[in-house]
Amino acid sequence: MVSSRSSKVGPTSRPVAIPYDFDSANDVKASGILVLPNRLRWSEPDLTFDLNSTADRLRVYEIVLVEGAESDVRHFVRFDELVLVWKEIHLPAHVRKAWQDWFADHQISVPTC
Repeated sequence: MVSSRSSKVGPTSRPVAIPYDFDSANDVKASGILVLPNRLRWSEPDLTFDLNSTADRLRVYEIVLVEGAESDVRHFVRFDELVLVWKEIHLPAHVRKAWQDWFADHQISVPTC
C-alpha cells in the first residue's frame, strides 16, 4: 500500500489553466446571476452565484482558477479584479504558485499572501 501521494495522480498533477495573454484579453465576461457548468462545480445541489456580490464573485474565481480550462478563466474571471482581490482568494498551494509565477513572468505586482 502506498503511504504518500504520487505526483503523477491527484489534484496537483493536473496543469493549472492560465491563458498566456489573460492580462490583455478582451473576452466577453460573465455577469449577473449564474450557475456554474457541471464541469466546474459538479456537486449537488446547483448553486446560484451573483457576480455583483463580492463574496459570490470570489467563490466563483476560486472554483474557476482551480477547476477551469483557459476558456473558463477568460469567461468568468476579470483580470483587474483578480489582481485586486488576490490576497482574499483561497487556493491550493500549487494553483497559487502557478498564478504567482504567471504574474511574475508578466511583471505584474500582486500582494503576497
